[in-house]
Amino acid sequence: MSMTGAVLLSLLSASTFSLASAASHASTNVFALDALVNRTSNLLSAVKLHPSLRSSIFDFVESLGEFSPEQIEAVWVQVRKRAIAPALQVAILLCLVMSVMLMLEAMYMSAVSLGVKLLHRTPETRYRWEPISGDEELGSLAYPMVLVQIPMYNEKEVYKLSIGAACALTWPPDRIIIQVLDDSTDPMIKNLVEQECRTWASKGINIAYEVRENRKGYKAGALKKGMEQTYAQQCDYVAIFDADFQPESDFLMRTIPFLMYNSRIALVQARWDFVNYSKCLMTRIQKISLDYHFKVEQESGSSSYAFFGFNGTAGVWRISAINAVGGWKDRTTVEDMDLAVRASLKGWKFLYVGDIKVRSELPSTFKAYRHQQHRWTCGAANLFRKMACDIVLAKEVSLLKKIHVIYSFFFVRRVVAPIVTFAFYCIVIPVSVVVPEVSIPIWGVVYIPTTITILNAIRNPSSLHIMPFWILFENVMSMHRMKAALIGLLETSSVNEWVVTQKLGDTLKEKMETNVAESTRTSFIRDRVSFLQLGFAVFLMCCASYNVVFGVNYYYVYIYLQAFAFVVMGFGYVGTFTTNS
Repeated sequence: MSMTGAVLLSLLSASTFSLASAASHASTNVFALDALVNRTSNLLSAVKLHPSLRSSIFDFVESLGEFSPEQIEAVWVQVRKRAIAPALQVAILLCLVMSVMLMLEAMYMSAVSLGVKLLHRTPETRYRWEPISGDEELGSLAYPMVLVQIPMYNEKEVYKLSIGAACALTWPPDRIIIQVLDDSTDPMIKNLVEQECRTWASKGINIAYEVRENRKGYKAGALKKGMEQTYAQQCDYVAIFDADFQPESDFLMRTIPFLMYNSRIALVQARWDFVNYSKCLMTRIQKISLDYHFKVEQESGSSSYAFFGFNGTAGVWRISAINAVGGWKDRTTVEDMDLAVRASLKGWKFLYVGDIKVRSELPSTFKAYRHQQHRWTCGAANLFRKMACDIVLAKEVSLLKKIHVIYSFFFVRRVVAPIVTFAFYCIVIPVSVVVPEVSIPIWGVVYIPTTITILNAIRNPSSLHIMPFWILFENVMSMHRMKAALIGLLETSSVNEWVVTQKLGDTLKEKMETNVAESTRTSFIRDRVSFLQLGFAVFLMCCASYNVVFGVNYYYVYIYLQAFAFVVMGFGYVGTFTTNS
């Protein structure tokens, strides 16, 4: 939304609030309407609008002055009863249904993951696992050939970390190939990455540096190109690490045996760990969400259906499984999930091993985090649109698994969750305070969100004190996620927008010190201020203020807090900040 759109939203919210307030006490304040007309006219004079739009709004506002406050009140009551209340009641019903779906899904996943933990159903008890032992006759040939792919794009701050960690993996040197897939567009960074590869090659590491003429297909295109190399086709398994991921040296020793001794397992996924989670409040909040994702969503999917979404990194694939389902595809921005769904529909199994952790970096700037969430949410919704029919028609999986993939994995978690979070808690509940003809049952307003919050808190007991901030932050982010989900479902022009998540590595402090001196007012507004969020904050404040004066409940406590969260995040005072300079 443009700045003008945000201003119009603010004007509309303020005018509606003032009009409803004037109608509510028309008998005691006969000048309220005149004051509203004058204030609105003054505000319109200060806003740059198209002449025709300005003229239409002026005519509407001035026409209000021809009616008495009593007439305005009567019109408002009738419009509220006959148009607004019925529509709002339908919205409430839909939101309650979606909230119940979301809560039941969260309860099911939590029950499964908790059962796995209590019953000690470790991956080693469910699947065969044995350490790879050397053979005097075979020697290193007892170990399968492994390809380690590291896709990167202008990763100046972290490229040494991932390359160094990959080259330190424990595995026979003649049975492993490190492949750096560099899509960097900065010649200086390309030279640095290439030089790093040459340095490791001089130490006897089998490392290949690959570049492309263009970035077609982004990460999927790079991974696909890497798999086409002659040496890659000789490998049995491929481990994938993004540029900021640093696996422990025993990563392959702990994951590869699951693939070697269980022929139907196509993917072994490790858990992410975070080196910078204590950097700021936003990174701590991200850790809560991602820990829940791994401990609950991935664990429950792995244990119940041997299916979950590949996280795109920190995992090992069976190369024959990738080839059997058509390889990497770049039709969405979630190439990892695309591959996982296609492999699952062919009967392949996935295994999540939560005891194996790979260090990585969380986005510490709000701009980077917002772009990341847009890519993940939009891509998943778009993949659902593209693959729904394929899932229904798949012949190699059971009906129960089809239902799980369509309903639980896609519809509830990737479509319902972002939409109901914003629509219900940020729109429907605030609007309901100015429409007394409708009411929302307390179980929908309090019990359901409390249950979902508790389920998250159970798996993050050390972060209990942050949960209130997590709630407010996630509600603000739901605005961006809902927009991304709708873009994916409707497949608009920006559906395949790809912005690589910025990594700062160990240079964050230096960047902040340098950029504070160089940053300008223009870059501050461009990189930090969101007029859409600020405009929405005005709407929430109007609803909360109306609830304070005329309401019969205490929704204003929550609405004011949520409005404050929109203001804080709207001005960019969340996370760390570095300019583009």
